[in-house]
Amino acid sequence: MLNFSLTQIFLLGVGYLSLLFACAWVAEKGWLPKKLVRHPVIYILALGMYASAWAFYSVFGMAERYGYAFLTYYLGISAAFVLAPLLLLPLLRLARTHQLSSLADLFAFRYRSRLIGMLVAAGLLLGSMPLFAMQIQAIADVIFLLTNESAPHHLAFVFCAVITLFAILFGARHISLRERHESLLVAIAFESLVKLIGFLSLGAFALWGIFGGLDGLERWLAVEGEQLEAAITPLADHQWRTLLLLFFATAVSMPHIFHIIFAENPSEPALLQASWAMPVFLLLLALPVPVIYWAYLASDSHLAAEYATLSFGHSWSLVSFIVGLAAASGSIIVMTLALAPMLLNHLVLPFYRPPARLDIYYWLLWMRRLIIALLIFAAYLVYLVLHEQHDLATLGLSAFIATLQFLPGVLALLYWPSANRLGLSLGLIAGFLVWGIGLGFPLMLGIDQLSWGDRVLPLKGFDDWYPVALLSITVNLGCFIFFSLISTTSEEEKQAAALCSQNLWLRPQRRVVAAHQCADFIQLLTPPLGPDTAQREVEQALKELRLLPTDRRPLAMQRLRDQLQANLSGLMGSSVAQVLTDRYLPWQVESNTRQRDLPYIEEQLELYQSHLTGMAKELDALRRHHRHTLHSLPIGVCTLDEQQRIQFWNAALAHLTQLTAAEVLGLTLEELPAPWGHPLHDFYQQPSETLNRLAVQAGSRQLWLRLQKASVGLEQEANTGMVLLIEDQTERQQLEDHLLHRERLASIGQLAAGVAHEIGNPVTGISSLVQNLHYDAEDPALVRETATAIHQLTQRINHIVQTLVSFAHTGKSRPELAFEPTSVHATLEAAIALLRLGNHQQERDYRNLCAPDLMLLGDPQRLQQVFINLLSNARDATQQGGRILCTSHANDTHLWIEIHDDGTGIDPDQQEQLFTPFYTTKAAGEGTGLGLALVYSIVAEHGGQISCDSPSALTARGSCFRCQFPRWPVTAAHQPEDKQA
Repeated sequence: MLNFSLTQIFLLGVGYLSLLFACAWVAEKGWLPKKLVRHPVIYILALGMYASAWAFYSVFGMAERYGYAFLTYYLGISAAFVLAPLLLLPLLRLARTHQLSSLADLFAFRYRSRLIGMLVAAGLLLGSMPLFAMQIQAIADVIFLLTNESAPHHLAFVFCAVITLFAILFGARHISLRERHESLLVAIAFESLVKLIGFLSLGAFALWGIFGGLDGLERWLAVEGEQLEAAITPLADHQWRTLLLLFFATAVSMPHIFHIIFAENPSEPALLQASWAMPVFLLLLALPVPVIYWAYLASDSHLAAEYATLSFGHSWSLVSFIVGLAAASGSIIVMTLALAPMLLNHLVLPFYRPPARLDIYYWLLWMRRLIIALLIFAAYLVYLVLHEQHDLATLGLSAFIATLQFLPGVLALLYWPSANRLGLSLGLIAGFLVWGIGLGFPLMLGIDQLSWGDRVLPLKGFDDWYPVALLSITVNLGCFIFFSLISTTSEEEKQAAALCSQNLWLRPQRRVVAAHQCADFIQLLTPPLGPDTAQREVEQALKELRLLPTDRRPLAMQRLRDQLQANLSGLMGSSVAQVLTDRYLPWQVESNTRQRDLPYIEEQLELYQSHLTGMAKELDALRRHHRHTLHSLPIGVCTLDEQQRIQFWNAALAHLTQLTAAEVLGLTLEELPAPWGHPLHDFYQQPSETLNRLAVQAGSRQLWLRLQKASVGLEQEANTGMVLLIEDQTERQQLEDHLLHRERLASIGQLAAGVAHEIGNPVTGISSLVQNLHYDAEDPALVRETATAIHQLTQRINHIVQTLVSFAHTGKSRPELAFEPTSVHATLEAAIALLRLGNHQQERDYRNLCAPDLMLLGDPQRLQQVFINLLSNARDATQQGGRILCTSHANDTHLWIEIHDDGTGIDPDQQEQLFTPFYTTKAAGEGTGLGLALVYSIVAEHGGQISCDSPSALTARGSCFRCQFPRWPVTAAHQPEDKQA
């Protein structure tokens, strides 16, 4: 016994805890740089909380009993961190995505069962109680040994009261229940640093203060080595492996370790750095253990081996107390903060939810505080029952064996999609039953045997730790596998398994939320949450998703529902969150269950890209290549499903429409903002697969678009959607209009001489008549006759000039084509009249044989340009006195216009390139090569086709240009057939 007063120890303990709280306070107030607070080193040191009172007291009991087997405590969890990419990292991604803050949340989410969550929460509470009691017993015993007080349970009660206050201050002081406790991590990191420095100092003192250095230690071991070896009961290989498995499982099964690794994790890189830094930290803690234990033996201390650090004298005892207090207090604080919300979410809220009129946040906060106090009080009661019967190693090892039962469920969660809730629940019950009979009864109740009839089953408690551990996990695993294989897995479990599994991809069916706008979400969530809480949760989800409250896209509403469920899961647990969202925000499953939500699948593939290997990785690379190709195309690409919902929207289309993919994915074509919705929807409804020269007024921009569409689908499935190609032809159209106008001006230049000749004749007549008026002024009748002749000649001049001016102005850029019923015969007559203005009007024989009643729907000016170009080419191809014939024929739906000449004809190898821009058969300087290219474009605008035959079938020589156009009006009997076609 050491002679410290209780007041001194109390003030030292409270002073240390106050310093710990001050660290958290400084971090919370922002007095520490955020870069430091969020540095991975803080997270790594916080993980050192794993080194609880076991690492500083129980480990010496293990060393005394099993020798170097104490190393399994450090090696087991180190193996879990080394395997972080296979175990911890997938769990971290899952927990962060769905805000699963506890192991019970994880199991309830994966196995889609509230009962599973309750079972896991109850099992973790039961398994954690011995570990709680061990921390309390360690500190109570140390205080008892330092102060020589006669009632250690009173000291334990004072410690529990103080630690309850600090646990509430650390983790349940604010309403922000879902946020990471960065200030807590800073405090726990500081505590780990204290433990590391203090324990290494104790080890250094043991080496140099007791043995005088390494040489003295070697001499002592040379003398006492055989006696030490004889006192140790070495573990067999299979027992070593079992202990390694026990401590390996703590990384995911102990609630406080799970909380620090996953709930308080700042980032994935921090966990990856911890995968090597955490084993280094534990190695440093393990180094002093054998030296301190040997120093304890060398000092012939009367204390139990578990308190070997108290045998080094007055001052070093206080260091040992601070190190043990740091280990025990940190573990208790984090364990209560991890267990309190888990018990609230899975053992309280399923049976009682606060009415909507209450402030749910305050209610949850005060319930957590109450549960923290009840947890520590329950741990104190367990300590009262156990502290006189069992040592620290017994308590700790029994807790580790209990929580080992959750390891099969965690591994199946990631790597066995066929596992189900029945197998898991029966496996856990069987495993805990074996644990309870083998360790629980002897531990808690002091029962050393079970008897029925003449049969007696001896229970040895801790001495049977290995058979109990092996049997419990074997029975657990066997029941889990057997009942999972013979029972049916529900559809909900399959969906959850696909979300959790590392080897299975979710193929979701099309689902639509019943709520169609953000206001609907608030209204639907008001009954269970209250109006204020519902609005706050919806606003928080919108903020996290970066969505606008006015967003109505189905895909956005689906993402909003998922985010709300994840947020409520972090607030109330996954079971309660699932019940709330399923009841108040139900899905509407559409009739076509074969549809796939492609944007969601793309999102999942991007999220899990790093998990893909082998052929799956190669296929994903091919997918990314094709998607990048489509995204980078200079032409707009939009894909639609059967409900016209947009599934893909590439960069060119986003640039053209000024609408990003995030803004339109999930919308139907009709829901697109003006001016894009109605034109695209109308084109989608049309039977035609191509639409040329669609005019769109986008703000101050006048656009001309070319639209194409095609059905898409897999070979083994019906068509599942459509792809739209949207090409911006504005610059091309402006260039065509400009070239068309210049072509007309060139034609005007060619007509200039003929126009001058035509105008010269009436001008000469007018001059003669004016001179005659001088002599005929006395005869009114002659004056009137002369005036009438002058008026007629003037009208002739005006007609010639107007015809020329009208032709010159056609082709200028206009917002849209002036389609109207147009007479083929009249348009050809106007074109022939223009050509006759030329200086070769007497050298060609033009004959318009087209039927006067043939009509087509088109732009008269542009059609006139077609005929001008074709007739002028025919004129140039014929000799003086040549004949040019214009003929037509038609059926009920189409008409054909043919222009025949008896000229030189066109070589077959030249016919394929006639309509190519800048290609001409004329001599250099006589043609631009643009006329027929413009003719082809104008004919296509009118839904027609143009072709060339040489020689002409009618003239037996020369050429024939044949234009096909839709006839107007279409015969009524053929209209349904055309629409169907």
